[in-house]
This record gives sequence, C-alpha cells and structure tokens, in this order.
Amino acid sequence: MFDLDTLLLGFSTLIIISIFIARISNNLGVPVMLLFLVIGMLAGSEGPGGIYFNDEEMAQHIGITALIFILFSGGLSTHWKVVKPVLLPSLSLATVGVLFTAISIACFTTWLFHVPILISLLLGSIVASTDAAAVFSIIGARNIRIKGSITPLLELESGSNDPMAVFLTISMIQLIQANQVSYLELGMKFLMEMGIGLAMGLLLGRSVVFVINRLKIPIEGLYQVFVFAAAFFIYSSTTMIHGSGFLSVYVAGMVIGNQNIVHKKNIFRFFDGMAWIAQIIMFLTLGLLVFPSHVLSAFKTELLISLFLIVIARPIGVFISLIPFNFNIKEKIFISWVGL
Repeated sequence: MFDLDTLLLGFSTLIIISIFIARISNNLGVPVMLLFLVIGMLAGSEGPGGIYFNDEEMAQHIGITALIFILFSGGLSTHWKVVKPVLLPSLSLATVGVLFTAISIACFTTWLFHVPILISLLLGSIVASTDAAAVFSIIGARNIRIKGSITPLLELESGSNDPMAVFLTISMIQLIQANQVSYLELGMKFLMEMGIGLAMGLLLGRSVVFVINRLKIPIEGLYQVFVFAAAFFIYSSTTMIHGSGFLSVYVAGMVIGNQNIVHKKNIFRFFDGMAWIAQIIMFLTLGLLVFPSHVLSAFKTELLISLFLIVIARPIGVFISLIPFNFNIKEKIFISWVGL
C-alpha cells in the first residue's frame, strides 16, 4: 500500500509526462490519446512503473466521471447555429450508424471465430461508437478546418452516440443473462432513456443559465464551481430517473454554451482544462488496466477485429446511415475513419 506522498508524486508525474507528450504529439503525427494510453501501460505492473492496478469497477467509475467532463465541455463548445443544419445526419450516424457498425462486427466475429451471436453483438456494441474524447481532441487541438459541414457533423455525432452504444451494450448483457427479453420492451426503453435524457438536458441546462445569471456572487471562482457541480447533478439526476445521463449532460452543455451567461469565457476555459485532465486520467487509467501479456496472447484476433472495424464495419454504418443525405463518397470515407 502506497502512502499519500508516493501516490501524489506518481500521479503528478504521470500528468506532467502526459502534458509534455501532448505538446509533441502533433509533430509525431500520433493521436495524443493513444500516447496517454501507452504511458499508462508503461506505468503499469508489466512496465517500468510497476503500478499494479486491476480494479475494473474503479476504472469504470473514473471513465464515467471523465466522460461527464468531456461531453459537457464538448457541449459547451458546440455552436447551435453551426450544428443545426447537420442535426439529422448526426443523429442518424449516432443511432443507425452505431447499430449497423455493431451488427457488422457481430457477423464478422461469429463467422470467423465461431463466437455466439449475442456475445458478438455485445463486442460490437462496445466498440461501435466513435470516441468523443478523440474527436474533440483531434479537431480542437490540431485546429482542423474542414470545408462544409463535416466538422460540426463529427463533433455532434461523437457527443451523441455514446448513449446509443451504452444502451446497446446493456441490452446485449440483459439478453445474454435473461431467458426471455421483449424486443419491443427494449425499443420502448431506448426511446424513454433518450427522451428523458434530452428533456432533462434542456430543462436543467436552462435552469443553470437562469440561476447563474442571478447568483451575484462576489467571488468569481465560485461560478466555475457552480457549473462544475451542476454537470454532476445533471448526469446523476437524469440517470436516477432512468434517462441517458450522457445525453443529458451533453445537451445541457450545449444549452449553456449557446446562451449569454456571466463569466462565460472563464467558465469555458475552466472546463476546457477539466476536459483535458479528464482525458489524460481516463486513458492513463485504461493503460494501467491493460496487461500487455494478455493483449499479446490474442493479438491476431484483436488486430483482425480492429482492421475489420476500421475498413469495413464503420464505413458500412456510415454509408447506410447517410443514404438519405447529400454527402459524397470522399466525405463518407473521411467520416468513417474519424474517432476510431
């Protein structure tokens, strides 16, 4: 058991190393999130760091907490006037696209590795969504400017597809564990979770705007603290009434970010920093959780599934979900590969 000083020293060292890595990642041409993950693996029990960590429940809690900050910050920086024209294709990508990506992965793993179809669907559901942290990081940190509506489309999709992936994953687990599950019931549950998440995001987002403009606190820093606490309140309260907490926190962030609020610039800067801290901690934790020897033992299987996801499954989901919309082949291919 480490003492507090050792824990703080190790934690701060990993954060500082990650910040320096983020600084040089653009020159290396490597996604910064991948480098954070590698740092975590090197710090783990099978790396030079020797930190033994296998608490999956704690890693899940850290990941959820980090994702709250990432999605809320992403919502704050999303301009409604920019994303409004791509609302429908983004929602199609976040739902239909994720579904067909998951189904494609399931068919591939069942056919090639003879895995039971429900287990394959569970795997597909887990990996089907794009990574909001990666998308926001790549587009924001590299100041990518893409002509047309591709950038807002990618940002809105990455911020809104996690609820679909979470729903599919939980549904597959229920199907595996239960003898009989009504597909109609699952469909109604999905609509209920999304509806509650959307409604709570709109309601609580507007409530935060109303309150923050009337607080009149003499201490400026407490405004950031208020919004910080509000993000957790929005997620947890929505989840407790069986809504999608991830959707609600993203929508609330978008509502707040598109309104005139006091100390708006400082609040934005605060959450931009918090989102970066959340991304670093989340990927470091995931890296610590990885045992390279276990990964290498199934490397060929993992590589085949990853290649299939990138080259075939994700493009299938994108091309099908964007059929009703006016995007050319080059744009669809680009959309297919971002965030993976």
